[in-house]
Amino acid sequence: MTNEKLIAVVGATGSQGGGLVRAILDDPNHEFRVRALTRSATSEKARALADAGAEVVEADLDDGPSMRRAFEGADGAFVVTNYWAERTPEEEATRTRASMELAQADTAALAAKQAGVGHVIWSTLEDTREFFGGDEHVPSGRDAGVPDVDGAYKVPHFDAKGEADAVFREYDVPTTFLRTTFFYEGFAGGLGPVRGDDGTLVLTLPMADQLMSAIAVADIGRTALGVFRRGQELVGATVSIAGDHLNGEQYAAALGDALGEEVLYRPLGWDDFRAQGFPGAVEMGNMFQYYAQNSARFVGDRDLSAVRALNPDLLSFRDWLALPENDIRA
Repeated sequence: MTNEKLIAVVGATGSQGGGLVRAILDDPNHEFRVRALTRSATSEKARALADAGAEVVEADLDDGPSMRRAFEGADGAFVVTNYWAERTPEEEATRTRASMELAQADTAALAAKQAGVGHVIWSTLEDTREFFGGDEHVPSGRDAGVPDVDGAYKVPHFDAKGEADAVFREYDVPTTFLRTTFFYEGFAGGLGPVRGDDGTLVLTLPMADQLMSAIAVADIGRTALGVFRRGQELVGATVSIAGDHLNGEQYAAALGDALGEEVLYRPLGWDDFRAQGFPGAVEMGNMFQYYAQNSARFVGDRDLSAVRALNPDLLSFRDWLALPENDIRA
């Protein structure tokens, strides 16, 4: 008979959930066992988790009974939804992404309540409408030029999660609200430095001169493990996390040092960013405008010393860049 508490992890083959699964499996103290929830237990990633020692079960956030079964017997659960998940044409035609994310959060919260889970961590974000103003929110006067997206949202992949916080409270689920932020990994994708026609590397992060919080995605899982270790102490609390707070010049300097050549910071205006036309450009432009205009509060809510108390291995941006697996070459 084991005394290890069982943690059920939603999205176990994804970035955030996968980070928590690995953190539990790698924990030398073996405080917890992990049940990895996935839509396909036969996928390559799911099989790898099983080989590493995780209990792998199939469950789907769009299927309430499967979620309740997956949560049965669990002492804790980590819940994350993915606004950007691939959708079928039928889903895209009939429901907004925000409404689907809200429904999935409701399914998870109800399942956790029915299964009697003692501690849930809900991976969430701020509702930006509380800053910009928006549907059912007191107008702040700051929303001029910030278009609605996916209905009456400003940054729906933030706003829908923030709105869903209420669901966990309404079901009286013992929850810690873990507020995340921008991932360092974004700099290894489409938001990294780009080489101009003159050969110069340029970072066009649309943050003006403001600080932006960011974190390594694996640190979300490691910090969530720290929250589970605290147990009931953090039930009902909002824990806002980051790994670093840097402005555009500082991000460019760190990237330049990692690449071995200068990276210039040339901030792009929010309207110019939104006008680029790629899928999600308006949403992301709104997000960066929120990060910049609300920087003092957003950054201030993310006390790095408090995060490091939960996760002593927290990576700064330069720490993350130094890891050999992180390729940010332009």
